[in-house]
Amino acid sequence: MYSNPQKLSSDEVAELRREAGRWLKELREKQGLSQRAMAERVGADYYTFISQIEAGRGRIPPDRYVAWAEALRIQPKILVRTLLRYYDPVTYRILFESDDLDPARA
Repeated sequence: MYSNPQKLSSDEVAELRREAGRWLKELREKQGLSQRAMAERVGADYYTFISQIEAGRGRIPPDRYVAWAEALRIQPKILVRTLLRYYDPVTYRILFESDDLDPARA
């Protein structure tokens, strides 16, 4: 069974998650939200979930992307695109860093 679609080391994955967490924390702090307030806005049961995400020890569940975007006052598309860069860099590069998007040339 193929289980590592990113082909990144666990250290690289961990660092990407930490970068995502720093970005999210910065956005939260710009809105003047505590971790508790953020948890309430995104429907998390515990504020420690926000702490875990910001520390890079977890990911935002996709079904909560819109709630996070609304709480952080950014467009959902921007949130998801940025998170994809951290959470799934291979897919991000394919979708957004390709110079040749013409399917006829494939």
